[in-house]
Amino acid sequence: MTCSPAQPVAPVSASVSVDTRAEPDRAALEALLPRYDTAGPRYTSYPTAPTWREEPDAQTYRASLAALPGSGPYAIYVHVPFCRSLCHFCACNRVITRKAEPPAHYLKHLAREIKEVRRALPDRARAGQIHLGGGTPTHLTPPQLEALMGELTRSFPATEDAEISIEIDPRVTTAAHMDVLLAWGFNRLSLGIQDFDPLVQAAIHRRQSVDQVARLVERVRAGEPCGINFDLIYGLPHQNEESFSRTLEHVISLRPDRIALYGYAHVTWVARHQRGFERLDLPSAKARLGLQLLAIERLTESGYVAIGMDHFALPDDELARAAKERRLHRNFMGYTIRTCSESLAFGPSGISEFSSGFVQSQRDLHDWETGIKAAGLAPFRAHRSSEDDKRRAWVISQIMCHGAVSGEAYRSLYGESFRDRFASELTRLKRLEDDGLLALEPDGSFEMSASGRLFLRNAAMAFDAYLPGQKDRDCGMFSRTV
Repeated sequence: MTCSPAQPVAPVSASVSVDTRAEPDRAALEALLPRYDTAGPRYTSYPTAPTWREEPDAQTYRASLAALPGSGPYAIYVHVPFCRSLCHFCACNRVITRKAEPPAHYLKHLAREIKEVRRALPDRARAGQIHLGGGTPTHLTPPQLEALMGELTRSFPATEDAEISIEIDPRVTTAAHMDVLLAWGFNRLSLGIQDFDPLVQAAIHRRQSVDQVARLVERVRAGEPCGINFDLIYGLPHQNEESFSRTLEHVISLRPDRIALYGYAHVTWVARHQRGFERLDLPSAKARLGLQLLAIERLTESGYVAIGMDHFALPDDELARAAKERRLHRNFMGYTIRTCSESLAFGPSGISEFSSGFVQSQRDLHDWETGIKAAGLAPFRAHRSSEDDKRRAWVISQIMCHGAVSGEAYRSLYGESFRDRFASELTRLKRLEDDGLLALEPDGSFEMSASGRLFLRNAAMAFDAYLPGQKDRDCGMFSRTV
């Protein structure tokens, strides 16, 4: 997690003089692009997963669970890896199948993993956040979704104010699916939109109409109150500002509560099927920037509030209020206001985060099922965070959530000077200050400008102690930062 619920929380009270309300300057950003368009982490955790070197067995993982303080509430993530067809832009951990047997086997092993984790934890474990991701969670049949939620909530009853969310594919989500989700109290649905342009959809192998999405949105809004998120991607093959403007018009007309605007990650060393994009009209770095700025302009003009690195929300949404009050958090499930004590992940490739570090399960479905069958748990790798890791994680979380770091808040948490502790790192930020992307104060406090917020990852990289060693290995590891 970048802004982890397990990390100490303090108000960000930076008093730097930078106007974060001004519109980004396109011409200036285009000039700066060559200096900052580099490969770098998205910081969904710190340290980032490629640096984790421990190889725990099931017994070690079980001991880590038993040592967790308190009884939650926990943030719960379940990875459902199945998809009916391959989306060519996707680099996620997924299994393409139309057969009934793989999901059935998966659910059987998942039930055992949930029981084993629950057995190792303190009494009265509850869930303050539940998220089903994928893959495509609605690849499961409605009865299978019911069985999964029953298994989860028996072990981890949801708190009264829990956020219960799911990622859904409008192409495979039926009315019966929706009945199950609303009956189980899901209060946030994330719809994978990406782009509505037919040419782009053909290139990424994901065809879905505006009407299809609109009908699903209408069905959701006719039931119990439920937040709706749209996921969009810029930088896809054949995208241009004219076509993406039409997509944004459709999105704005449907008025989702939140929008995630992700830059396409061209990581062919992870997703070999993306190599076909290199023969298509993949936008240049300058064109990608234009698409991003177009979206920021159109969404903010339509009343959405920009949040963190890549999110937007309507002004009365709890996420927008939390961002304004600087009490935002970020975990592997995205930006949130929930302050769960620890994060527990289930399913292949799931990453659990504790105040002491991280544990990731086997990524391959077969390897994960083999581990669960043998020992009830299937850890793959882990990391125990040092005190230096925790301090750097807090700083990076502040950058990724708020675009600012307060030296005063750091001192109140850790009892030391932020400027003295990170003197060399603050020196690295001088280039960003010279380029008008942030403003530095004498105590080390800083805040990103409106243009600087497009380079949050670059600012966070200055505080990453592991990054120089990763760069020295000179191998594909991270997507482009812009």
